[in-house]
Amino acid sequence: MKNLGLLFICFIGFSFASVHAQKRTTAGVTFPAKATINGKTLLYNGSGLREKYFIDLYVSAMYLRRPSMDANKIINDDAEMGIHLELVSNKVTKEKFVETVKEGFGKASHGKATKAEIDKFMGFFKSAFKDGDKIHIEYTPGKGTTAKKNGKVLGTVPGLSFKKAIFSIWLGTSPADKGLKNGMLGKV
Repeated sequence: MKNLGLLFICFIGFSFASVHAQKRTTAGVTFPAKATINGKTLLYNGSGLREKYFIDLYVSAMYLRRPSMDANKIINDDAEMGIHLELVSNKVTKEKFVETVKEGFGKASHGKATKAEIDKFMGFFKSAFKDGDKIHIEYTPGKGTTAKKNGKVLGTVPGLSFKKAIFSIWLGTSPADKGLKNGMLGKV
């Protein structure tokens, strides 16, 4: 009887650990341990909080085929990957998001994005933003970089060079937020 009780406790412990291992939480936002892009299973690499002027704006997670702490390798890799953002503030408006991402393209350390590509990508974000919105930026080789909002596909910009430019906004040599970059690289 004692062994049965011990077995039950072990089972509950392993079950709890298994469920807990499937999720990652940063600044109150929970991300799954895996994501699927183009039929490929991607693994959670890391996540971090984007702050500006002491205001929490969004939490972002990186998903890769194989975990990596090498920003250059990630930026230059022609493999499925994604950046998943969840807004944690109503201070992030559609206009501010578009403006900030456009500024990020100006500081991009890798790749090249033409004005037409940037305008096309920013044009995907037409509806208002609100706290809790989920923005996914996902790259598929041979297809391009797809933007999604709350699960709805907004559009795709083709090309590896564009993907390198947009991913370098968060992971490049002049990232939007160094703490966020380190979190997404799993260095925190």
